[in-house]
Amino acid sequence: MILLIVVGLVALQRSLEMFYAARNTRALLARGAVEVAPQQHGYFIALHAAWLVSMLVLVPWDRIPNWWLIGAFAVLQLLRVWVIRTLGPYWTTRIITIADAPLVRRGPYRCMRHPNYAIVAAELAVLPLAFGAWTLALLFTILNAALLTWRIRTENTALQERRSRPSP
Repeated sequence: MILLIVVGLVALQRSLEMFYAARNTRALLARGAVEVAPQQHGYFIALHAAWLVSMLVLVPWDRIPNWWLIGAFAVLQLLRVWVIRTLGPYWTTRIITIADAPLVRRGPYRCMRHPNYAIVAAELAVLPLAFGAWTLALLFTILNAALLTWRIRTENTALQERRSRPSP
């Protein structure tokens, strides 16, 4: 039953994030932003949905989790909120670029270019591992790595011109 609660909370969190991201996307596009490689978005939605559904289908619902890993997952959620708050109105689940906006280089972006992707990669492994589903952790880590390779290459190309500008 703990599995159902945890997966349900993660699904709710992701749904709320999608509404926030969609609102930000609409606002950015209204300001003249451009979406790059929109076809990628659906693959990420499918990956995350499959991740959660596979846990509900393949992991016994009565399995007791490793609470240390559930705690690690909770810390990842705090880091996720930090990323979202740092980007504020620029946070979306799509690659959106707006020519007049400098890149954000504060918060977790002081340390790395793609902190959200690092957090998501950890999430996709840690949550299944918390319930003993190492094969799901491995499978979704590999699938996510393949998609991220494509996405990061695309995003870096789209943001290349803006990288030389000062941060806000």
